[in-house]
Amino acid sequence: MAGSLTSPDPSSDDYVRGMERLLLAVQELSLAEELADVQRIVRTAAREILGCDGATFVLRDEGTCFYADEDAISRLWKGSRFPIESCIGGWAMLHRQAVVIPDVYADDRIPHDAYRTTFVKSLVMVPIRRMEPVGAIGVYWAHERTPSTDEVSLLQGLADSTSVAMAHVQTIAELEQRVRDRTAELSEANDEIRRLSLTDELTGLHNLRGFNVLGQAALSAARDRGRECVLAFLDVDGLKQVNDEEGHDAGDALIADVARTLRSVLGPDDVLARTGGDEFCVLVTGTHEGSDVFKTRLLESFLALNEAADRRYDLSVSVGLVHVAADDTKSLQQLVTEADELMYADKKAKSNPRTAV
Repeated sequence: MAGSLTSPDPSSDDYVRGMERLLLAVQELSLAEELADVQRIVRTAAREILGCDGATFVLRDEGTCFYADEDAISRLWKGSRFPIESCIGGWAMLHRQAVVIPDVYADDRIPHDAYRTTFVKSLVMVPIRRMEPVGAIGVYWAHERTPSTDEVSLLQGLADSTSVAMAHVQTIAELEQRVRDRTAELSEANDEIRRLSLTDELTGLHNLRGFNVLGQAALSAARDRGRECVLAFLDVDGLKQVNDEEGHDAGDALIADVARTLRSVLGPDDVLARTGGDEFCVLVTGTHEGSDVFKTRLLESFLALNEAADRRYDLSVSVGLVHVAADDTKSLQQLVTEADELMYADKKAKSNPRTAV
């Protein structure tokens, strides 16, 4: 151990009180869950155990010493960083042993200029974990003083307990981070499962379950705001014929075209779903146009699609629409049933209810 020490006196009252205070600090450190708690316990206990005028908590940060915390009669170096080779905390860590300096201005290991603005005349610095130091604890006096071997041993005992507490805190932090990561992963997985359970794979639209969940919510919200709605039930004409004569890829392309066309005429708050193989449901909320106007706009969009498409058949849909007044109390399923019946009436009224191929 660097520096000369006075003879130990294990039976002295100061040593007994110091040991009692150290044991209390060890218990407190065993309960610490954050590094800030460890620093607070250590800086307080160090001053009380040695009766010094200041204590500092130094962390090793790659090639520097970071003065993370302090408790002193006046400011020391809290928040400062110094090269590990140029400060006494670094000396204690690099040499893995305590250093005692009775007179800071008589020791060439001390950067004297850094001390001239402080009260420090004497100090002890001990490494936190002697095998592979992760930091150091320093205590200071405003007068020249040579601590006893027992006092340095008590401080080193505090540092050894601190290393265990720091490892414990790090383990807690890692476990908590793992819990946060796993919780985030689980939340993302649940969101994906929910999305998939409400989404039609081919079109990316909501499926029947999604329409029932989101459509009912949108309908209730529209009623709360006193808004009218339009519910449309659409059936693609002749899908089976397209599948039989053109193949299922063509049928899938037809369904995808319907989905894209419907998206193009709907707003962001409207609910659109593929509820069956060739069936779609639309809930238009907050509309100011009548159901006939909406149907005309819808059919015109399909006409424009047919004119632009390069294929041997035209896309045709049968549509049933229900105008929903703001004070209408029917359930979503009742409205869907009504629109479905109107859709079949529309299909029956057509001279050729199937897509022309």
